[in-house]
Amino acid sequence: MKDEQTKGNDMNEAVHWYAVTTVLLFVKMFAISLFQGYHRIGKRTFKTPEDAALVGRQAAAQELPQVQRGANAWRNDLENIPIFLALGVAYVWVEASPSLAPWLFLSFTAARYLHTMFFLSALQPWRTIAYGIGILCLFAMCAMIIAALL
Repeated sequence: MKDEQTKGNDMNEAVHWYAVTTVLLFVKMFAISLFQGYHRIGKRTFKTPEDAALVGRQAAAQELPQVQRGANAWRNDLENIPIFLALGVAYVWVEASPSLAPWLFLSFTAARYLHTMFFLSALQPWRTIAYGIGILCLFAMCAMIIAALL
């Protein structure tokens, strides 16, 4: 059995990796916004009238395909990343398996990065595989949280 000092250090490492992955996930989501902006500005095509007027154009009838794809990737993140963030807090609070925290947190984050890259590049089945890896990490986190509570 670990002494309290060692256990505290392990949990500090879990908190560290939670913070790192939270920042990495923010950067990834912000990159989607940059991707969309790059295509809108590069093609000077905006659906919103005031944005189109800013560049002396009429509003487009619909978003560019790349912008739509980015919006879909963003929505998928909104279905998965908040769940990770909530589970991550619970994971740290209940002191669930600190040694697995870096693996689970980083694997989830890597899976979300890959999912976005594959989504924006229209690559199947890789997008679904990356999604599945992220979901497996979430279920593993759930299992570790439940185990710590029992």
